Amino acid sequence: MTKHRCGWCIGDTLYETYHDQEWGVPVYDDATIFEFLILETFQAGLSWITILRKRENFRAAFDNFDYQKIAAYNQEKIDSLLQDAGIIRNRLKIKATVTNAQLFIKIQEEFGSFSNYIWGFVDGKPIKNHVKNYKEAPATTAISDTLSKDLKKRGFKFVGSTVIYAHMQATGMVNDHETWCFRYEEV
Repeated sequence: MTKHRCGWCIGDTLYETYHDQEWGVPVYDDATIFEFLILETFQAGLSWITILRKRENFRAAFDNFDYQKIAAYNQEKIDSLLQDAGIIRNRLKIKATVTNAQLFIKIQEEFGSFSNYIWGFVDGKPIKNHVKNYKEAPATTAISDTLSKDLKKRGFKFVGSTVIYAHMQATGMVNDHETWCFRYEEV
């Protein structure tokens, strides 16, 4: 029996696996939330498949997305990342990753966890949308606008509303699986 998947992932094994196993699954673990936040910020202006294809390289380059280590990166480490052909070598995004890791820790200190903070924007539970065709899913919402503004106010970089909405989709804060997709009811 063929599984019906969201149209955006069909035809690429990596995309389909990501869709089937991760996309839209509610994530409450700070380490995973941070990983997705960093990947989404690097994705700004690029396609998600580009980031997925480089994900393992990012993982190796950024100490398995350990925000404690990343928060302490010095200029020497930043320079080495700029030489790493396995990742997106954008100076501003790399520096933003260090800044965002530092601010991520501050939010943890304030709210007990970053998860508590970010899930507070959706009252702690996923918003279940009714997307019939993935092309109809919004790129931003009032909630992603508010969350983006709050993160920016706190000093985060590369966290525009579109990036934040993509993060919300990836981490299951919103369920934007197409209603006929086999994952729609599962997540």
